[in-house]
Amino acid sequence: MTITQQDDLDGLHAIGRIVANTMQAMAAAMEPGMTTRELDETGRALLERAGAVSAPRATYGFPGSTCISVNEEIAHGIPGDRRVVAGDLVNIDVSASLNGYFADTGASFCLGPVRPSIKRLCRDGKRAMQIGIAQVVQDKPLAGIGNAIGRFASRRGYTLIRNLASHGVGRALHEAPEEIATWPTRGDRRRIHKGLVLTVEPFLSQGGIWADGEEGDDWTLYSQPPAPVVQYEHTVVATPRGAIIVTMPG
Repeated sequence: MTITQQDDLDGLHAIGRIVANTMQAMAAAMEPGMTTRELDETGRALLERAGAVSAPRATYGFPGSTCISVNEEIAHGIPGDRRVVAGDLVNIDVSASLNGYFADTGASFCLGPVRPSIKRLCRDGKRAMQIGIAQVVQDKPLAGIGNAIGRFASRRGYTLIRNLASHGVGRALHEAPEEIATWPTRGDRRRIHKGLVLTVEPFLSQGGIWADGEEGDDWTLYSQPPAPVVQYEHTVVATPRGAIIVTMPG
């Protein structure tokens, strides 16, 4: 989507606040012993109360209102009977639509005390996203997002999952421009135009380079090789002065 009028930006801000508030409320409600289905039910109720529609469920028939991925699950985890416990690394990804506008956000949360290396991975994962967002400026190259994130990851000794990309969003959950790399690439000559709406969502890892499914369901993705992974995501709008983040709680 390309923003051309204030009404469009207002519509994105409205759904952006809803998904951000939902994600934060889910994180606050999370406690040891609860199932991921119970956590998803919290998200479903909040979206429904706000009049929003779960985007993965409506678009792809995903069997949940939100994606909840625990530890070895790095994306698209299906809410179910799994119980979260102290020390878990839990990713909550919320995307929804309202009045024809879509927004997408996600973050990784530590449930109780975790190893210092995991706490550091979370801190650096959020920083990687912020570094990518800083590249979202009118007329800058799209590849600059992944190249900047890649430099940061390399300096800190991390890897990046290289088949889970950022994407256009706004009038649909996934739309052009598709496959915006959050890792270093060559040959992508696309540039960022004014008003472009996209996600920035690097998957930072302590060794993983690929997301792969396993037997059991058609959704859940795991790191290959196996390694801890975090993801942080905002929906943003490009302007000449930088990115407007629409997925902020409020």
